[in-house]
Amino acid sequence: MSSQVSLPQSLHPDLPFTALAPMQDVTNLWFMKVIAHYGSPDYFFTEYFRVNDTSRLNRSILAAITENDTGRPVFAQMIGESIPDLVRTAKELCKYNIAGVDLNMGCPAPRIYRKNVGGGLLLLPEKVDRILGELRSAVNDRPLTVKMRLGFENTDNFYEILDMINRHSIDLLSLHGRTVKDMYHGAVKYDLIAEAVKRVDCSVLANGNIHSAATALKVLSQTGAAGVMVGRWAIGNPWLFNQIRQALRFETIAPVPLVEVRNYIERLWQTPTATTMPERSRIGYLKMFLNYVALSVDTEGDFLRLMRQTSTEVEMFNLCDRFLLSDLTKTLALTPLNSV
Repeated sequence: MSSQVSLPQSLHPDLPFTALAPMQDVTNLWFMKVIAHYGSPDYFFTEYFRVNDTSRLNRSILAAITENDTGRPVFAQMIGESIPDLVRTAKELCKYNIAGVDLNMGCPAPRIYRKNVGGGLLLLPEKVDRILGELRSAVNDRPLTVKMRLGFENTDNFYEILDMINRHSIDLLSLHGRTVKDMYHGAVKYDLIAEAVKRVDCSVLANGNIHSAATALKVLSQTGAAGVMVGRWAIGNPWLFNQIRQALRFETIAPVPLVEVRNYIERLWQTPTATTMPERSRIGYLKMFLNYVALSVDTEGDFLRLMRQTSTEVEMFNLCDRFLLSDLTKTLALTPLNSV
């Protein structure tokens, strides 16, 4: 059995870890820099590198590692099921300045899990055992980490896979407290994350619907996890990692004026590919972010509803100005006012 490897230094060693969850088409180099501007998490994770017999390292995802100037460690995530190719890719990734190699065993997209990758691997515990064993042999000088869910449609394999996490000396487990079939709906089973914390030897990051600093504290208390991983809610509130740290230190959370939210939206609009993207595509891309931002702007949900109806840059920003700049005393809600 290989021994575990030390995790990179956290940003605030006196506090639990925070991490930005890997999200495909979101957590690229540009978005990591945007998040870092508002308060970096301890760890970043890349979008997944697709791994198969013809795969090569995706250049734009690789840029999140090679051109990253956030000062924070970046874990390189892989998705795949071909053991020789996962090993080959892990070795290639280890040539770069990565914090560790992360295996995706949780992606709930049907087009992914139907290929027996991502969340689909949770149906194949024997395969998982072989993959983890081979990867641990290949990745022996830096952390090998896993991101997974509780199971595919039930938790039948949950404890068996947790025991594999131990057997192969995995260094960090990011655990989303839902099944693959749950997608992003329904209650997160934080009690099972707590079970995992007791059962595995490595640090566990609790993941799933952590939408506020108050929720983060509650989840850390309930699970005993070493930290929290936040995904979609950090899109809606990039100040969230700072707010979590403020709450952990029993400080008053600094409210974010809506004018600052307007500045964040302007920053999101200025994507690196903005000059080459058609307006319609740019609007669509921005709406992906605003779907989450809007949930903390107004109780009635008018901003969300009207934002989704806009089709031009002028309409979009007129609406933003109307909701975000008309009353300079208003602040972003500390907890979402509406649900997705």
